[in-house]
Amino acid sequence: MNRIVFTNGCFDIIHTGHVALLDFCANIGDRIVVGIDSDQRVEAMKGKNRPINTQDDRSKVLMSIKKVFDVHIFNSDVELKNLVKNISPDIMVVGSDWKNKTVIGSEFSKKILFFERINEYSTTKIIQNITYR
Repeated sequence: MNRIVFTNGCFDIIHTGHVALLDFCANIGDRIVVGIDSDQRVEAMKGKNRPINTQDDRSKVLMSIKKVFDVHIFNSDVELKNLVKNISPDIMVVGSDWKNKTVIGSEFSKKILFFERINEYSTTKIIQNITYR
């Protein structure tokens, strides 16, 4: 079978939470496609000091992970929606913090699954820990 799983996010500093998400995706599908927010979009969402790593670097790191089949960069909700539409994934995986919210592009996926986020792992917390040391 060739089941496509799509997930998306910033993936600014790869950490254990990201690895757990990608493992979850790999366990339910054959090809993982990752959408990453563009540098401009991350800055707009997270502030002027983000992202730490450029979109090209984030893409290269993700592509180096054996489980990841492809990476696409998007800059807006419309681009994300069109990306999901073009990929037409069998399964779309989003963080559990999106339950009861509108998941952009979900109408183009056969199934939506929510990944239970691991709260102690976040890029923001990593940056705070580095700053406070």
